[in-house]
Amino acid sequence: MDSLIGSPRRRSDSLSSTTSQGSKSKMQLRQRLFQLLSRIEDMSSEDEASEEVSRSLDDAFQLCGCLMPTDSFRLHMVTWNVATAEPPEDVTSLLQLDVQPPTDLFVIGLQEVNSTPIRFISDLLVEDSWSHTFMDTLAPRGFIKVTSMRMQGLLLLVFAKQHHLPYIRHIQTTYTRTGIFGYWGNKGGVSVRFTFYGHTVCFLNCHLAAHMNYALQRVDEFEHILETQEFDNADTAHVLDHKAVFCFGDLNFRIADHGLHFLRSSINSGRLNLLWTKDQLTMMKKNEPFLQEFEEGPLNFKPTYKFDRNSDTYDTSSPKTWFGFNGKKRKPAWTDRILWRIKPKTLSSEDDEKTSVCTDDEQDEYPLVITQDKYNSDMSYGVSDHKPVTATFTLELRKYFDTPLVHISPIGVWSADQDALLNYTVQEDFMSSTWDWIGLYKVGFKNASDYETFVWVREKELPETNEVIEISVDKDEIPLISGQYVLGYFSTNMQSIIGLSANFQILESKRAVMEGLIPETINGLNK
Repeated sequence: MDSLIGSPRRRSDSLSSTTSQGSKSKMQLRQRLFQLLSRIEDMSSEDEASEEVSRSLDDAFQLCGCLMPTDSFRLHMVTWNVATAEPPEDVTSLLQLDVQPPTDLFVIGLQEVNSTPIRFISDLLVEDSWSHTFMDTLAPRGFIKVTSMRMQGLLLLVFAKQHHLPYIRHIQTTYTRTGIFGYWGNKGGVSVRFTFYGHTVCFLNCHLAAHMNYALQRVDEFEHILETQEFDNADTAHVLDHKAVFCFGDLNFRIADHGLHFLRSSINSGRLNLLWTKDQLTMMKKNEPFLQEFEEGPLNFKPTYKFDRNSDTYDTSSPKTWFGFNGKKRKPAWTDRILWRIKPKTLSSEDDEKTSVCTDDEQDEYPLVITQDKYNSDMSYGVSDHKPVTATFTLELRKYFDTPLVHISPIGVWSADQDALLNYTVQEDFMSSTWDWIGLYKVGFKNASDYETFVWVREKELPETNEVIEISVDKDEIPLISGQYVLGYFSTNMQSIIGLSANFQILESKRAVMEGLIPETINGLNK
């Protein structure tokens, strides 16, 4: 079937960060229970004791609600300045695909993807080579590309395990240019925001100003991006309005003061701690309140810039001058970073005993705790003069919902020998549209556009909640050869798949034999 793009059909629309926070809450819980036991001994009556027990237990259970999110998810992030290189043949190590527990989300931020005019235009027409590499690697393992955002050399990709797709909603993307006084997109930031089981999250991939002496400019650019990027959502109009924010990329902060010999000696001897205090980002955090809200794991890996390509050797290039810049050998630096931030909770104005308790009712009931499990670089990749940096996080949260907006399922036997049927039911009211469609996907599909065929939802009128709607699929649109497939309901307004059927089998068609696509079998033998 033809692509959805350019369809002439007219349709209408309806309208805590770290474990330290958990430790504080645990301590407070113990204090409350200790106070309860102490007070019971001093009670003068059973009624007074009963009232105090009830009040204290209510407080304790509220604390338990903050302490014990019901579900855990694994997030793997990558940032890599690829210096216009083509992707390596194998990115399995970069994605750490065989770790346990298995990953739920991949977020990949690249900088300096080849964006010469001819290449950039071709990438607008078809997926770029880096996106293809990650999709080809992840799709067979059941990961679907949720969305992507590209601004010249900046590329941001989000992948999720198939069964999470109906719970990733309200996807939006945006970008900010900071190169050449804000008119050029070689520097800046691209971002993706969405809700994950109801929790608002935002990922911002940045490439900030280069060179040792531009630390203040980097901070200004970072703050400018955070303040000016806007989304079409009243509750989360800006990046920092989201409950969880991940900012990462080639932030370009350098190691100040130390000479090249001392830097290399410290790195080669494994004494990285000698360099931490002169890391510009660490230094800037002391004076910039907005940076202090972001967290980062320890820099226990070697600086990731600058290397000779296809080696583990730091820059050995000959000194030269380029457009007025000193061309001396680049000092090693932790230019490539991954930071995260939980939206600060409003603290109680009462005594200190209560200041560590969640006071935002929504965050009390639906907590989100982020723990960084790994933060490292992968020295095995040499196509760029930067080494990629990876981070793995555990997201502990209580789901706002666990039912898809739309239930969808095939009816009866599916094969290309006859028209097929499916039905769908809107289980909860949402901003549906007669531009919504239902795609037939082969299991292992790469993204929402990677369908075998699709049908529009009911055209004449929008569905009522819990109404069962049946739709026919023309047999000529059904694959001839047998395989495992899944149906997905795509919401145009939400720009995401909001309902998935269970996997089901499409049977081999008699037409497949007639058309010579498969050999005819007689008495168990191929003809």
